[in-house]
Amino acid sequence: MKLGLIREGKTPPDSRVPLSPQQVKQILDTRPCEIVIQPSPTRCYSDQEYRDLGLTLQEDLSDCNVLLGVKEVPIDQLIDDKTYFFFSHTIKEQAYNRPLLQNILQKNIRLIDYEVLTDEEGKRLIAFGRFAGMVGAHNALYTYGQRTGAFSLKRMKDCYDYAEAKSIYSNMDWPALKIVLTGTGRVGSGAAEVLRDMGIRSVTPEAFLQESFDEAVFTQLHVNHYAKHAQGEAFSKPEFYQHPERFVSAFAPYTKVSDIFINGIYWDNQAPAFFTKEEMAAPDFSIQVIADVTCDIAPVSSIPSTLKASTIADPIFGFDPKTGQETAPHQPGVIDMMTIDNLPNEMPRDASQSFGQQFIHEIMDELFFQGSEILEDATVARAGELGPKFQYLQQYVSGQ
Repeated sequence: MKLGLIREGKTPPDSRVPLSPQQVKQILDTRPCEIVIQPSPTRCYSDQEYRDLGLTLQEDLSDCNVLLGVKEVPIDQLIDDKTYFFFSHTIKEQAYNRPLLQNILQKNIRLIDYEVLTDEEGKRLIAFGRFAGMVGAHNALYTYGQRTGAFSLKRMKDCYDYAEAKSIYSNMDWPALKIVLTGTGRVGSGAAEVLRDMGIRSVTPEAFLQESFDEAVFTQLHVNHYAKHAQGEAFSKPEFYQHPERFVSAFAPYTKVSDIFINGIYWDNQAPAFFTKEEMAAPDFSIQVIADVTCDIAPVSSIPSTLKASTIADPIFGFDPKTGQETAPHQPGVIDMMTIDNLPNEMPRDASQSFGQQFIHEIMDELFFQGSEILEDATVARAGELGPKFQYLQQYVSGQ
């Protein structure tokens, strides 16, 4: 077996990598395979760092069986008849990536999507989610500082690592503000970790809604706090995940008392949005900053003002609830949106190191098992056909 670490080709560029130089060396020392690295000028680990460990750099990866990337591979860079691992952003029928999946099928590529590598209980085995949440929380406060002028916070991307960010937090004096955080998985936990490291106090949802505070506080919502059964029946978490279309939003009370909203949920297309554009235009809608880590693009989204993904270079745009249009941020009556869709790339070395550890521990050995259930269940496409668990994408692929 020969694996290749591909150069990230998506624009804007992403500097993360599935395996660090030390992790490639670890695999080669313990597994019967070859690994080569495609040179890259933008990777967070330099080509020289791979060379220093005696690893092979190789431009042409056509002799590799398995190709590992992070973000979507540009269509003109796909190699026929290979097995690819990357985040394809197709499994929720994202319209902008329909041509990518169509070409993967045409080129007889086996696509294994990291997002659906799960254990027998359906729990994800490998993800960047914690780092997305961490950077999302940091950027939420950065955006609020830019909007209000109440404080100045260095960008996470400009910190050497998270240790530097924590040292900055220890010297910050936050104003009294209220932050609502949704999600309790990897993303939500990463965001909560940063908010706590910032010294922002966690309070219960009940206290958050009912009390006033003279300090910065946040509350972390479980799904039963922001969704309710449409027919007034008792909330059932299993029912919500199996039939999200039966539920409506219960988030409205939080829109009236929050300054910042950090969204860290995994959203199903059939689940209710948190609020409508009309509700955002109401006089009592108090949220000034939305950090949408989930970043599903409107109109099929949990947040209707996520009109686009912003970028690390240009992280904030404004949303005018009166017109429903994008505008310049930081204006009165405008809600500031932070919707970067590759947030972990602001902490690329930390994030890549963690991701690689997960890959080695959970996935690497599965490559040597013929018919691995974990890999089979995550195979979106193979030999020109959709995988067994992805037949629902047939109409999407057909352009319907």
